[in-house]
Amino acid sequence: MTVMEVVRLTEVLLAAAVAQQSLEHLFAGHGRGLFGLRLVLCGCLAFGVGGAFAVWGLWGASLVMLWRFQGPYNGGSDKMTVLILSCLSLAHLAPSPYWAEMAVSYLAVQLVLSYFVSGWIKIINPEWQSGRALCDVFRFSAYPVSEGLRAWADQRAVLFAMSWAVMLLEVLFPLALLHPDALKLALVCTAAFHLSNAVCFGLNRFFWIWLCAYPSLIWFQDRIFGGPT
Repeated sequence: MTVMEVVRLTEVLLAAAVAQQSLEHLFAGHGRGLFGLRLVLCGCLAFGVGGAFAVWGLWGASLVMLWRFQGPYNGGSDKMTVLILSCLSLAHLAPSPYWAEMAVSYLAVQLVLSYFVSGWIKIINPEWQSGRALCDVFRFSAYPVSEGLRAWADQRAVLFAMSWAVMLLEVLFPLALLHPDALKLALVCTAAFHLSNAVCFGLNRFFWIWLCAYPSLIWFQDRIFGGPT
C-alpha cells in the first residue's frame, strides 16, 4: 500500500468508528447538535466527500468535545480518536509524500507504544504478577456484567494465566515488527483481546478505534523492512 492508500483506509475505518460513537449519543438524546455534526462529517469522510475538510472538521469537533467534557471523558478511546485525526490531518497538510509518511509513521509508533507501555505498567505491578488485579476486575467491575461473569473472579489459576498472557502480549508486541507474519498474528491477538473486553465489559469503543490504527502499523512494518512504497 502507498501511504495515501493507508490514509484513505484509515479514514473509512475511522468514519465507521466515530459514527458509532455519535449514534450512541444521539439515541440517548445528548448533544444533538455536536454529535449530529460529527455523524454528517463521518458520512462525508466515508464516501470521500469534501476531501480533507471532513478530517479537519472531525478534528475540530473532537477539540470542542475535550473542552465541553473537560478532557477525554471516555479515556483511552477518545485519546486514540484525537491521535488518529491529528495524524490524518497532518498527512493531508504535508507538503510532500515524505512528511505524509512521517505523520502515518508517528501513528504507527504510538500504537506500538500504547501496547508496550500498558504491558510494562502491568508487569511491574505485583498485583498483576499474582493475577489478583484481574480477579478484582471481574469481582468489582463497575460495568454492568452478569453474575456468571463475576464468578470468574474465583478462577484464580485461570486468571493468573490470563494475566501473564495479556502482559506478555503487550510488552513483547514491538518484536512483532520484525516479521510481517508475526505482526499479523500479533494484531489478531490484540484485536481478540479488545473484542473480549467489548463482549465482557462493554468496552466496544476500544475495539473499533484501535482497529482504525492497524493499517498504519502494517504499512509501517512493510516500509521499514520491505523498502519504499
